[in-house]
Amino acid sequence: MQDEKNREWIAKYVDDTAVIANGFDSSIIGYTIGCDCVRVVYDAEAMADSLMDDGFSYEEAWEYLEFNTFGAYIGEGTPIFMNRIIEDES
Repeated sequence: MQDEKNREWIAKYVDDTAVIANGFDSSIIGYTIGCDCVRVVYDAEAMADSLMDDGFSYEEAWEYLEFNTFGAYIGEGTPIFMNRIIEDES
């Protein structure tokens, strides 16, 4: 299971105290370096997709994440949630 491997890899090779957002292991895309703590980085769109797989609509998924996850500060090491810049192909 790739989802669990992301979490295990960060714990084993990076920092076993890194803060991980429960239920979104498949959305981990990396971690920060060069700061005083390790912060796990998530793909926000992949997180929304994960919730939609569980029955949320697109709007419900984003509302849930914005209220319960993206704005939560849980101390040093709070994860980073990023959106990718997608160039307009027109």
